[in-house]
Amino acid sequence: MHDGTEPGPGRAAIDQLPLTGEPLPLDLVNTTYIRGGLRGHLVDALDAPGALDAWLDDHRAAFSPALAEVLGERRPAGPEHLPAFLTLRRALRALATAHVGGGAPPPEHTATVNAAARLAVQWPELVPGPGWEAVPRWLESDPLRVALGEVAASAVSLFSGGHAGLLRACGAPGCVLFFVKSHARRAWCTAGCGNRVRVARHNRRSRASG
Repeated sequence: MHDGTEPGPGRAAIDQLPLTGEPLPLDLVNTTYIRGGLRGHLVDALDAPGALDAWLDDHRAAFSPALAEVLGERRPAGPEHLPAFLTLRRALRALATAHVGGGAPPPEHTATVNAAARLAVQWPELVPGPGWEAVPRWLESDPLRVALGEVAASAVSLFSGGHAGLLRACGAPGCVLFFVKSHARRAWCTAGCGNRVRVARHNRRSRASG
């Protein structure tokens, strides 16, 4: 893991994400986005293990406290970790799309999320000795795979919980991002998308009146 003395490989791509701060599963989904609006091109910010490291570093606080501590001391992500996160991301995007569209969860992608969520199973154990201390244990020994599991478990809670009805797909042309409608007036994923929509409406009105 990078110690913060200099940007690691993949850091620049993560720093350029247009939307962060959504629930953990949506922040993973939103690592693919369109740069340039309607005529732009698709960007995949998770294009290397170093980018996954940067994403995990930025989201440590969103994981359980015990895992967040372990993630701070982990070894860097390897080529075996990235495909698992990309597979989960693809499943989460499919489920989010189905949810906002009012459809049923696709079975294949549901199975992917459920299988990943099992990696997050955790329990406390007493440490031998006089201190009566407890430590967390996981079925999975690799902390990055546990992180994968916590993202999936968070998605299960998001799609089935009380805020599920607030899940939105941004309606701006060319945008593929998802967000939780955090306040009544929020209509777009970012102010940038809102501005593009307003400019487009203004241009259409101007052409029509002209």
